[in-house]
Amino acid sequence: MSDQAQSLRNLILTRQASSVKNTRVITVTSGKGGVGKSNFTLNFALTLQKRGYQVLIFDADIGLANIDVLMGVASPYSLYHLLKKEKNIWDIIQTGPHGLRFIAGGSGFTDLLRLKDSELDYFSDQISQLNGHVDFILFDTGAGLSKETLKFILAAHETFVVTTPEPTSITDAYAIIKMVHSEEKNVPFRLVINRVSDDREGLQTADKIRLVAKRFLQLDIPILGYVADDSSVTKAVKKQTPFTVAFPGSPAARSLEELVDHFIKGQQMEPVHTGGVKGFLHRMIRLLK
Repeated sequence: MSDQAQSLRNLILTRQASSVKNTRVITVTSGKGGVGKSNFTLNFALTLQKRGYQVLIFDADIGLANIDVLMGVASPYSLYHLLKKEKNIWDIIQTGPHGLRFIAGGSGFTDLLRLKDSELDYFSDQISQLNGHVDFILFDTGAGLSKETLKFILAAHETFVVTTPEPTSITDAYAIIKMVHSEEKNVPFRLVINRVSDDREGLQTADKIRLVAKRFLQLDIPILGYVADDSSVTKAVKKQTPFTVAFPGSPAARSLEELVDHFIKGQQMEPVHTGGVKGFLHRMIRLLK
């Protein structure tokens, strides 16, 4: 184990176990690319981190993994090295702004579907060590519904679907909800409307999806919130700095703070007992076998 990994492990293990009951696993997905899903995931995680929560991002966007690029942080290891038993879980965790931790994915998530039982046991043992030492694990998946993405959605405690007000984005967001619903009726979804001109546009966009889902799928999908359309986001991407760090007073950053505060309030009012990381892993292993 490297000195950095050992230091990280020691830091995490010093947290009082009683301060975190169970880690919550969230999948973040979208029906199509280009809606700002990864940027949302990163800045949502950072805002939670600044609120005092411990967050870990798994970059599960196979082929287009870019969380490290958005942060401007190089990642020497990925999930691939864990699955090949070359590194342990603490070795592959990297640290970004404000202490935010992330794990690069790359081809590792494709390999996950082809593991033997003994390899799955090792994967499960390693990931289970995170339970109680981070408050939230976010899986930033690829756009669309690949086999890998479907399994993360079905195993996670809940799924955020990111869309924009564009008609194609709305259609694709509903399509992914419909496809997942055909596999499992009780997946908890929440809608995130990105790049809205104002709250009214955000509400109208969400209602288009919610009304169709209610009518044809009998699903009541809550709205997590909206993120403002803001040129600061593009500027931050070019700087390889999260927009909540580069432009903390920007409209996008302020709207994201409201969204996160709404999310935190919901967590406090409606605690979910889902078995933490071990519950997630139990469901994931069952799906992989």
